[in-house]
Amino acid sequence: MELKKPYLNQFPDEKGYFGRFGGAFLPPELIEQFKSIEQAYLTIGNSHNFIRELRDIRKHYQGRPTPVYYAKNLTEFVGGARIYLKREDLNHTGAHKLNHCMGEALLAKYLGKKKLIAETGAGQHGVALATAAAYFGLECEIHMGEVDIAKEHPNVTRMRILGAKVIPVGFGAKTLKEAVDSAFEAYLKDPVNSIYAIGSVVGPHPFPKMVRDFQSVVGFEAREQFLEMTGNLPDNLVACVGGGSNAMGLFSAFIEDPCEIYGVEPLGKGTKLGEHAASLSYGSEGVLHGFNSIMLQNADGTPAAVHSIASGLDYPSVGPEHAYLNSVQRTNVGTASDEETIEAFYALSRHEGIIPALESSHAVAFAMKLARQKPYESILVNLSGRGDKDIDFVVENFPPEKY
Repeated sequence: MELKKPYLNQFPDEKGYFGRFGGAFLPPELIEQFKSIEQAYLTIGNSHNFIRELRDIRKHYQGRPTPVYYAKNLTEFVGGARIYLKREDLNHTGAHKLNHCMGEALLAKYLGKKKLIAETGAGQHGVALATAAAYFGLECEIHMGEVDIAKEHPNVTRMRILGAKVIPVGFGAKTLKEAVDSAFEAYLKDPVNSIYAIGSVVGPHPFPKMVRDFQSVVGFEAREQFLEMTGNLPDNLVACVGGGSNAMGLFSAFIEDPCEIYGVEPLGKGTKLGEHAASLSYGSEGVLHGFNSIMLQNADGTPAAVHSIASGLDYPSVGPEHAYLNSVQRTNVGTASDEETIEAFYALSRHEGIIPALESSHAVAFAMKLARQKPYESILVNLSGRGDKDIDFVVENFPPEKY
């Protein structure tokens, strides 16, 4: 009798592929380093000592589990499906990012690494990694585009307070894609003593798997909590997708359940290339930053310019697992424009007293639209982060009195 393995044990395969997406397209000098990271994750990462220490950190330092909350006021305001929120904004540092940052930093400690290197867009990953570095006594270097440094100033300040060195990236569009380029270059200089702690379910294998696995705590908590609250599974799951770490964290526990799954991409200002960052909606297959996925690209195959009001979604590709799940029609793609996102930002703030991150506001915006289409169903939204970092930008550019 042949027993079917659970989905999470089947994907990715041993070469890091989800169907045809994923893999590890690396310069020769990094191949052995990435192999050693994979071997360490598969051995050390599955040891009882590692798991016990990580669980202790999550409970006593991060404050997990985060709750599932029924957004009664927002539900009544929208007048449709019942909207629930997985409150990752209550996770220490204010977002889901610490879930994988503590895991990556713990692995770095076991490997004897001295320095953590990473990119950040909205700054949430940078803050989380700086926090993890402080916790474990490691050096930390965060690469961030100059555009995002100006836009996300509160998080830049937090990173510096935590002891991280923030490296401004001033070439190209000066946003997330360039920050990744810069961080990879820095890692290439000393891969023996440092580790590149990738901030989403992107990059060369094993990082899409590692980040998903560390983030899966979100989904498994939410599944148990929702069943306890309602006696049922949610009819619909909704999460924003840039690279897609928060979304894979939620989705991972429900892939084999009869739930509709929606990954919400940033539609930005419109559908023309350069006006949005909706890779799955408008992209095509291509390789970027060491992995094969769906990406927004110019006619010559180079990464296209992208736009999103949310710095954490401002990326021209998407995690390979998202590309795969969409290709086999297990997940659906939704979108939210900048304007819809701002409206959702204010709606959740005013009706629930919860100020969401602009990234998470994309998911809330889509959930509000979906609720009107499915009035008798339930929707579980991953509220991936809080909006402290965004309030100055929002108030300056989208004054409260206009909404």
